[in-house]
Amino acid sequence: MAGNLGQGINPLVIQQIAQDVAETHKSGVQIGLVIGGGNIFRGVSASAQGMDRASSDYMGMLATVINALALQDALEKEGVPTRVQSAIAMAEIAEPYIRRKAIRHLEKGRIVIFGAGTGNPFFTTDTAASLRAMEINAEIIMKATKVDGIYDKDPAKHSDAVKFDKISYIDVLNRGLQVMDSTAISLCMDHKLPILTFDLMKKGNILKAVTGEKIGTLVH
Repeated sequence: MAGNLGQGINPLVIQQIAQDVAETHKSGVQIGLVIGGGNIFRGVSASAQGMDRASSDYMGMLATVINALALQDALEKEGVPTRVQSAIAMAEIAEPYIRRKAIRHLEKGRIVIFGAGTGNPFFTTDTAASLRAMEINAEIIMKATKVDGIYDKDPAKHSDAVKFDKISYIDVLNRGLQVMDSTAISLCMDHKLPILTFDLMKKGNILKAVTGEKIGTLVH
């Protein structure tokens, strides 16, 4: 969300994401979105610097709601009907998370943006994404990041890093690859929910992923 600003919300980045999601939505797929808050506040980093972990995690959850509202605004400017559902009650700005209501929104062609993580400290946005995906009976989790897939080591630091086209859940866990945290990976493994990771910053990649083009890395 921050793009080259480093922190905060970059209007150009959020506009591009919204346009890509809107284009994909027009193809007829049902889309639920889970968004992080690291561009505003990262709970784990604050905790490492001495802040109480639960307090810092709650602050991180609130940051995800700010991002969710920004993305909702950008999507609706593209003509896409959306609903923000928050795991922490804040009735004036978002619906409470209700599973059946979320599924109904999807059936009616709306995009649902899930904010505030799971509503519990000590769980990451990755785990929230896995949990919501299972609750709404999603076919796949698409983890859109700044990297074009999963590598055996950090490609930003190692020029000889090798990219995987496909990899198993257990290999991701055994190798300690930083795709999603281990709780999220284990949850997906237990419920056989595939994960596709790809580069969000490359225009058109979301539609390519949905239509089955070979991009990124599939964890299955």
